[in-house]
Amino acid sequence: MELDFYRHGLAEIPDSVWSAPELRVLNLANNELTSVPSRIGELTSLHTLDLGHNQLTSVPDELGSLPNLTEYLYLSDNRLSVLPDSLCRLDKLRYLSATDNGLVRLPDALGSMRSLRELRLYYNKLSSLPDSFGSLTAMRELYLRGNQLSTLPPSIGALQDLRHLDLRENELVALPEELLDLPKLAKLDLRWNRRLELPSWLPKLEEQDCVVLL
Repeated sequence: MELDFYRHGLAEIPDSVWSAPELRVLNLANNELTSVPSRIGELTSLHTLDLGHNQLTSVPDELGSLPNLTEYLYLSDNRLSVLPDSLCRLDKLRYLSATDNGLVRLPDALGSMRSLRELRLYYNKLSSLPDSFGSLTAMRELYLRGNQLSTLPPSIGALQDLRHLDLRENELVALPEELLDLPKLAKLDLRWNRRLELPSWLPKLEEQDCVVLL
């Protein structure tokens, strides 16, 4: 079952949602929601949830208790400054987008989300990534454009499936040599990092068939 409330001008989630426990896809994008009730945890059949383009300043811990939320969680273009630690319990989720928020940090336990294949965090205020990032070994695409990152944790070298790494418009000054340990990396975008000192080993990455954009 699917419910689509895209651009309905909603200030709160309709009651009809709570009477549909078999709901698998819920689209609440482009509304005027300022909060999500804890009852969201009752929707245990959900595999896809779109809360993007609202006015959310937080999401409830119960969101992390949805056992079948495996496909898609979209939180982009809200007013989030942090993601709750409870979100990291979504260890089967494949796609997470939290772009265009005000995120200043990520949960230390982010590495528990071991099924993530694509993570979009561009245009936030992140200055660092947690060391647990290296546990996201299913990651294929990582988008970090428009943050305040000065470097990356060496653990990023453990992302053996990573194909695309977008680091445009950050404050990078250095890169970990562990990027050479990414055998499938096909594109590394470093444009508009004015303070970045290019490492001497960067040509080796290009020799591994990785396109490096400067």
